[in-house]
Amino acid sequence: MKRNFRILVILSVASLIYGTISTAQEPAPYRLTLRDAIQKALQANLNVLVANTRVEEAEGTRTRRLSAALLPRVRVQSYANFQNRNLNAFGITFPGVPEVIGPFSNYDFRLYADQNIVDLQSYRGLKASERALDAGKMDYQDARDLIVRAVASLYLNAQSAAARVDAAQSRVTASDVLYKLAKDQHDAGTATGVDVLRSQVQLANNKQALLVAQNQYKQSLLALARNLGMRPSTPLELAEPLQYQPLTQPRAESLVPSAVLARPDYLSLASQRQGLVEQQHASRARSYPKVSINGNYGGLGRSIGGVQGTGIIQGQIDFTVFDRDRSGEAQELASRVKRIDDQIADLRRGIEEEIHEALLNLESTAEQVAVAKEGQDLAQRELELAQDRFQSGTTNNVEVVTAQDELARAQENYILAVSSHADARFALARALGDTEKNIGQYLGNP
Repeated sequence: MKRNFRILVILSVASLIYGTISTAQEPAPYRLTLRDAIQKALQANLNVLVANTRVEEAEGTRTRRLSAALLPRVRVQSYANFQNRNLNAFGITFPGVPEVIGPFSNYDFRLYADQNIVDLQSYRGLKASERALDAGKMDYQDARDLIVRAVASLYLNAQSAAARVDAAQSRVTASDVLYKLAKDQHDAGTATGVDVLRSQVQLANNKQALLVAQNQYKQSLLALARNLGMRPSTPLELAEPLQYQPLTQPRAESLVPSAVLARPDYLSLASQRQGLVEQQHASRARSYPKVSINGNYGGLGRSIGGVQGTGIIQGQIDFTVFDRDRSGEAQELASRVKRIDDQIADLRRGIEEEIHEALLNLESTAEQVAVAKEGQDLAQRELELAQDRFQSGTTNNVEVVTAQDELARAQENYILAVSSHADARFALARALGDTEKNIGQYLGNP
């Protein structure tokens, strides 16, 4: 008997230790705020990384253009040879002189340098590459702003899914209470078997809805982790629940001019247009003279000991007398400028439309939140009254089940209204530009 008791104690202690170790090994879920999600996405999202490489590529192009246009080129060359020459092949014939002379050797050590003095075509090409670099930087910032918008939407989607899980869980709890009440009243003879069965059906339906909501919530976390550069197996937990955050309604007239100057996609098009204008100047400069200076200095001799210093310095002027290609290039550039002008005008109208649409949605969804909140409170009150009537035996539980369904619809309406209002804030932040900087004001995070 004592032996069995000792074995039981040992097994109990072992089970406790194993359970403690297993619990300790389970990683705690990462509590993710919206700001954390945005920062992680900006560091790991593929679109941001690709846009950054394009900026680096544009910087390399500018450096190459600078080297070709303004900086000197210096190179060193040396050689030693051992050769003979066929004088007859060069038309040199003298009596008594052999046709082939040599072999002989010579040595040459030389430094060459070239420098453009006036080259407007290369200079304008350099300026065009600088404008392309500016456009690349704006595209990079635009990619970051788009990621802020996308991650905010994904986070909002997860918040909405979590709110639906909470609402579904509350309905399961209420249905379980209704089932127990119906069963007790049936046992007491004040309710029928239909009431019990009806409450069981309602409980089963709500459990099914809870499972669906939980699965949708887990899927939303998977999508969020994927866009943050995190492993899908990383346990996540939202640190910020879905809640209504009112926003003072700004006026569209005061927002459009500043938005145009802050939107990186608009500024990118403006920089691209400036680059095309510089290319037009470079095209016209193809007919201008180019002035350069070059020279070399080194030692030349038949032997290393006999090397003597020699060199040359010369100025050079180049003129293009005939270049039919320039007219075709000018036509190409003019069409590109016209195309980008049309894009700029269209984008400006699009920005204005986005701002007005976001403001309309903000106003409408704010009103929807107020109505949905009132409807949810009324549905909750209706459910409480129906439960009281059923508990007192005044009526059957049809009213309770109906009230539960009404409450479910009211909860969904409220979640949709709050989610739509938050999405309208995100859309306004994107429409105004500087989304990354304005997350505190427009995305509800201080």
